[in-house]
Amino acid sequence: MILRRLFQLACASLWFAVCAQGEVNLWPVYVGRTGEPPGPEKSTQYLGPLFFQQSIGPTEIQGFRPLFMTTHTGNVTDSNIIYPLFNWHREPGYSSFSFFHLIEHRSNDGGTAKPSDGFDFWPIYFSRNTGNPATSYKAFFPFGGTIRNRLSHDSISFVAWPFYMQTQKGDRRVTHTPWPIMRVYTGPGYDGFELWPLFGRNRHAGDYDHRFVLWPLFYRDKDDLSTPEPGLRLGVLPFYARSTGAGYRSETFVWPFFGYTHRTRPDTYDEQRLLWPFLVQGRGSERMVNRWAPIYTHSIVKGVDKTWYLWPLYRHQSWDDNGIHQVKDQVLFRVYWSLEQRSLTNPAAAPARKTHLWPLFSAWDNGAGSRQVQALSPFEPFFQQNTRMRRLWTPLFALYQYDRQPDAAVRHAFLWSTITYRHSPEAKEFHLGPLFDAERNATGQRWSLICGLFGFRRPAGGGWHPFLFDFHMKADNKASSAPSP
Repeated sequence: MILRRLFQLACASLWFAVCAQGEVNLWPVYVGRTGEPPGPEKSTQYLGPLFFQQSIGPTEIQGFRPLFMTTHTGNVTDSNIIYPLFNWHREPGYSSFSFFHLIEHRSNDGGTAKPSDGFDFWPIYFSRNTGNPATSYKAFFPFGGTIRNRLSHDSISFVAWPFYMQTQKGDRRVTHTPWPIMRVYTGPGYDGFELWPLFGRNRHAGDYDHRFVLWPLFYRDKDDLSTPEPGLRLGVLPFYARSTGAGYRSETFVWPFFGYTHRTRPDTYDEQRLLWPFLVQGRGSERMVNRWAPIYTHSIVKGVDKTWYLWPLYRHQSWDDNGIHQVKDQVLFRVYWSLEQRSLTNPAAAPARKTHLWPLFSAWDNGAGSRQVQALSPFEPFFQQNTRMRRLWTPLFALYQYDRQPDAAVRHAFLWSTITYRHSPEAKEFHLGPLFDAERNATGQRWSLICGLFGFRRPAGGGWHPFLFDFHMKADNKASSAPSP
């Protein structure tokens, strides 16, 4: 009977905890947070950071770090196992599977405008069935087949590759027998023959004429033949190379070390190169380069101001984009990385900042009162735009997290939320897993042991009183501590 009663009390504790507003800490079994905008509407973790669930607007996310994650948004579901290796996508009328983009399967029953059924096993087998012979294909590499609208070509056909392959892009067809040694160019206005690397010529009437001998030592390429000033690229390597065109001339001596560039349109630019790429000096209307590599390099290209000191030790970069002035600083590419953004239309507004010191910490400040810090942070500097990698891997290293919301509510979390402390103008709360928690808000104060099994509470203006089995009061107090809408 005693064990049964304790089990019922434990279940009641968990039930009221899950329903509570704010934070419930039964670490490592369960840690839940609800009702803290603008963050997740609900965030829960089980067995430390391993199992997790999140609700963000219409999106439901759940998984087992770092092995599995599934995301539901309406009728769309994305699942990942050992991301980025195994990936599934499902929506009404369409589904797909990918193994690191090497094995891919797509199935479309006509419910969407996405490509129809297809299966790829890169680089061995490729297939697509669209219901139209003109766009459907099968290919078994290297034995034979045709691939359409892939690899920047309209079609690629081959038999016993590399002995025969033909590619087509627009009206130009290139036949390789075998690839890449012998090439024949055909099509309306196209003709050419190459025996690579000995000699070759291919041309398109009124467009270009390219020739080479002993590639890449001797070449002459003419482009834009229908214009008043056709372009010319001429090379006798490694002694001399020249490139000319409309308002443009560039020459290189003892290629690629010494040379110059002179351009008058579409913008003006003059550049001198000595022991390229180490010593480069250039000035123009939209471009400036002052390079003494690896000691110092300063360039301004179309408004992007970039400076290197002791490459690759330190880089400073600034530019304007859509009314935002941005400044980026880097040490050894990603060891230290920071970005500051300021509004050009509202200079008095506080800047937004993002900082990474690999692998120690990452910090975010949106400039509107929301700030976050995490230590350790080995993945954030490298996967800043990859939400799935961040959700699966970053929380595994959360030895410490700091979260400040615009309403001045601040939360500290240590050791994957084993210890948490949250304070706001209305309330304070402290949790040491399921062992101890303390709260203070407008209704009074309270502390308890073992999830409310026993403890003390003091109403506002009153004295301390002991209690036993006070699970429901915990939920009520949390609800009353939430700020008013």
